[in-house]
Amino acid sequence: MPRIDSIDILRDRLRLFIAERDWGQFHNPKNLAMALVAEAGELVEHFQWLTPEQADRLPPETLAEVEHEIADVLIFLVELADRLRIDPLAAAEKKLALNAQKYPVEKARGRATKYDKL
Repeated sequence: MPRIDSIDILRDRLRLFIAERDWGQFHNPKNLAMALVAEAGELVEHFQWLTPEQADRLPPETLAEVEHEIADVLIFLVELADRLRIDPLAAAEKKLALNAQKYPVEKARGRATKYDKL
């Protein structure tokens, strides 16, 4: 199989993987969104109670587990976007443009303040 080096290749591999297992019947947007949140929760568990410094220096075995959780989150996100016919890269591009308007550099630089409080 070709290396996964784009969202399109990942999406196509996911389609094949799901079709081979006849899982499409279970992968409606509601279930995919719920699975995505569950996997994000599993990702967060690895950082719970760590200091920021500890979170920046995860031991190799924890980092490997975090890598798996990031993969799960990405997989469910790409599948959800595919199911809803949303191009995740185009959506991200639009959102970055909106965020640039909400968080102008001159107001937001070095601040973690929400846009409506800047």
